[in-house]
Amino acid sequence: MELLIALLIGILFSAGTYMILSRRLLRIVFGTSLLSNGTLLFLMTSGKLQRGESPILGRLSAIYTDPLPQAMILTAIVISFATTAFCLVLAYRTYQEMESDDVDDLLGKEHNDEH
Repeated sequence: MELLIALLIGILFSAGTYMILSRRLLRIVFGTSLLSNGTLLFLMTSGKLQRGESPILGRLSAIYTDPLPQAMILTAIVISFATTAFCLVLAYRTYQEMESDDVDDLLGKEHNDEH
């Protein structure tokens, strides 16, 4: 099971990196979202994928799961969602003002003339 999730993490990281290297703002935002999802999946896997009892039971349970990675991931999901929504609003506003979402066009005419 952990091997399958490790492969999924690799796919998310590679797809996210590929999308970040794109020239379009929307792909850059989605690539950042894929990278954050890959990181969250990596954190979840580092907390070990095992079933067990709640740690509240104390000495009655021999095997329990650590709730800290799950709490950290839940907080990170909320922060990632808010950041992605903010970046999407910025990209939409940039498209409205500049009438383009191409990164090379957003750099300006001076930069394009030099190359």
